[in-house]
Amino acid sequence: MLYQIYETNRAWISPFSEFASAASKLYSNPLSAFAQVPQAQRVSAGFDLVHRLTKEYEKPEFGINKVTVDGTDVVIQEQVVLAKPFCRLLRFKRFTDNAKLLGTMRDQPSVLVVAPLSGHHSTLLRDTVKTLLQDHKVYVTDWVDARMVHVDEGAFHLDDYVNYVQEFIRALGPDVHVISVCQPTVPVLAAVSLMASRGEQTPLTMTMMGGPIDARKSPTAVNNLAMNKSFEWFESNVIYRVPTNYPGATRRVYPGFLQHTGFVAMNPDRHRESHYDYFLDLLRGDDDSAEAHRVFYDEYNAVLDMPAEYYLDTIRIVFQEFSLVNGTWEVRNLKGVPELVKPADIKTTALLTVEGELDDISGAGQTEAAHDLCSGIPASRQKHYTVEGAGHYGIFAGRRWREMVYPEIRDFIAANNKSAKVRKAA
Repeated sequence: MLYQIYETNRAWISPFSEFASAASKLYSNPLSAFAQVPQAQRVSAGFDLVHRLTKEYEKPEFGINKVTVDGTDVVIQEQVVLAKPFCRLLRFKRFTDNAKLLGTMRDQPSVLVVAPLSGHHSTLLRDTVKTLLQDHKVYVTDWVDARMVHVDEGAFHLDDYVNYVQEFIRALGPDVHVISVCQPTVPVLAAVSLMASRGEQTPLTMTMMGGPIDARKSPTAVNNLAMNKSFEWFESNVIYRVPTNYPGATRRVYPGFLQHTGFVAMNPDRHRESHYDYFLDLLRGDDDSAEAHRVFYDEYNAVLDMPAEYYLDTIRIVFQEFSLVNGTWEVRNLKGVPELVKPADIKTTALLTVEGELDDISGAGQTEAAHDLCSGIPASRQKHYTVEGAGHYGIFAGRRWREMVYPEIRDFIAANNKSAKVRKAA
């Protein structure tokens, strides 16, 4: 019922949001008579802020049209490699007329970026993808909003997530390098572990960034909520059915608007100050700062619904039973047969873990715990990196990502990509 009430309220407030947008332009356009009245700029800024606080935020585009490779601009085309009911595997294919550069790009490593399915769209990793494209062939998982998936497609569990990741790895081949950001560190580790246990070829490297491999270590507010509430509480209080105005009508989901409320509630003062600063920037005519605010919140406020089965599985397996680190997690394969996840079976995949010193989502040591689990990987092919001064988002976006984290990942991939070629030649 809450979802229906939310949709009714959204439909009711939408005309007022559009009116606020039009009024803001009316009081700011130099050709408008209203722009000449006293305090017009303040009125325009007020209406603009009201519009942004009440508008509906659609899924953003990646918008990566070109990148620089070896000092030369190359064109990017976004392609769908595989389409599954709950996820699309995207490739950001690079094009150039420079024959020498084309040869260089063909020899560069392939990277699969597994984006989180935890409320925001995969476009949250735009900066991650754009930076990686300088030296790699890049693929990314683009998760579908559950409210857009018809109920005939069936349920989507954490097991299905693991099976999706394995299918994507097989499609790209064993020479791929996998990077998981936040939530997917757990299912990616499970996927590679199961492949290793079956004797399949596994990726050359796994890079795990800011994820809850062992959520018992340095628990954050996110961990405490999941651990202190019962499984039944989550099932009763955050799971609702999609209204009839969406393709996924009647599907059980954890709605995006509830997730967004939780995101904001974690740091309400910071968001309040950010919006007030935006208002002041509009008054001052600081267009660059105002646009930076819009870009951030266009992404931050765009959320998706998560399948209820997947969300509840994650709460239980990752944050309450700690099944991965306790060695009790069984994943059902495509045939429905349960298989025990054994990270120690991974032998040939190099492991890099990355944590932010100030991460308030995944606490210190949670991601690094992967090294103890992956005891079959030689110590010489394992590495951990803590990013000084970085919070959760800083390890995959922004200046610290580009200047501190990316060089570590690039060099780790290059070193293990080279060693793999040497082994094959021998």
